[in-house]
Amino acid sequence: MTPFVRAAVAFLACGAALISCGTAPPGATSAGSTTSSAPGSPATGTPTAAPAPSPTGTAPVQVERDGIEPATVTGVRVGRHPAYDRVVVDLDGDVPGYTVRWVRELEQDGSGRPIDLNGGHALHLRLTPADAHDEDGVPTWTGTAVPPSGTVTAIAKTGDFEGVVGIALLTGAVKGFEVRELSDPPRLVVDVAH
Repeated sequence: MTPFVRAAVAFLACGAALISCGTAPPGATSAGSTTSSAPGSPATGTPTAAPAPSPTGTAPVQVERDGIEPATVTGVRVGRHPAYDRVVVDLDGDVPGYTVRWVRELEQDGSGRPIDLNGGHALHLRLTPADAHDEDGVPTWTGTAVPPSGTVTAIAKTGDFEGVVGIALLTGAVKGFEVRELSDPPRLVVDVAH
């Protein structure tokens, strides 16, 4: 081998060594996930994620959608997370328009009967066009049991009337919240801070 070829081979070997070691930030694995370990314990190689931050916004959110078929609310679920409670509205059909806002008083749609908020507040979701019943008038969502010891203390259906579905998330106080739309399957997600 000529001195020129040896130098080229050495250069390529050094370049490969530099690429394969030390270019990722400390704690990163080859897939880009990070590892962490408690002091005195070995790294496990298992990816860890920082807890999601608590939502902070309290301003009303409004999205309008005209000219679409009504979505059907098929369920409302709640889950507890370290910084927030997550409420998921499951839908059959495209995500409808919605308004999400804090209220101190609520009435049942159609009847106007007051809804007891147990002295607290409610984050009120109003979905339109939407239904919570099938073509025969049979309810597709009748209520949601809420686990104890969370920010959301109860979930109430406030209406299923003339293409509008109302859902109230009862809480003891106004908290930050965040609204997101997800697809496949369609659903509306509301995170409420602890």
